[in-house]
Amino acid sequence: MSASARPRVTVVDYGAGNLVSIDQALGSVGADVSVARDPEAIRGADLLVVPGVGAAGPAMMRLERRGLVTGIRDWIDAGRPFLGICLGLQLLFEGSDEDGATTLGILPGRTARLAGAPTLPHIGWNQVDRTRNHPIFAGIRSGADFYFVHSYAGVPTGPDAAGLTLATTSHGRSFVSAIARDHVIGVQFHPERSGADGLRLLANAVGLLRAGEWPAADPLPIAAGAG
Repeated sequence: MSASARPRVTVVDYGAGNLVSIDQALGSVGADVSVARDPEAIRGADLLVVPGVGAAGPAMMRLERRGLVTGIRDWIDAGRPFLGICLGLQLLFEGSDEDGATTLGILPGRTARLAGAPTLPHIGWNQVDRTRNHPIFAGIRSGADFYFVHSYAGVPTGPDAAGLTLATTSHGRSFVSAIARDHVIGVQFHPERSGADGLRLLANAVGLLRAGEWPAADPLPIAAGAG
């Protein structure tokens, strides 16, 4: 892909909400955006985005009905770039305590209700504290504020749980607010609603695609005060 090319980003529509804000945000940072309502619409994309709204059980039923569960799994199994947002991150885990749903099973762990939360749902701006460096956050300081709307979050398990975690946020207790493993990236917040830093994160994604450098995770811990 040339430096001037506009990467093709496909946003999965599972019938659960308005996709206008994420489509507009991605378009504003240099992507050509399309919407996938069936597996055929995924073909030819440079990045697959699963956005987030609603609950896990209904989302999985809609994805299954549209043939997109297999499409998403095949995409990830093939090593293609993937970004999950809010519920789109939660669906990567094995199951959800929200409604007992079995989810995509890409990552070890489950989605659980936020522990010790002073209010639910967790709505509004909150700090995202990175635990390691990653190019998706290039130019964004650790501790920057992003916009959240959720009551549940993914809980990675197994020996690679710490390595999977990219950032954490506190609302009561700490929860995982970003993950990265090889070509799979997920964020619990909504970058499309997070002002300049949210747009910078999406611009980083588009820039990595354009350069052919969609990342593998950097295992080095982030230095104190690093941006």
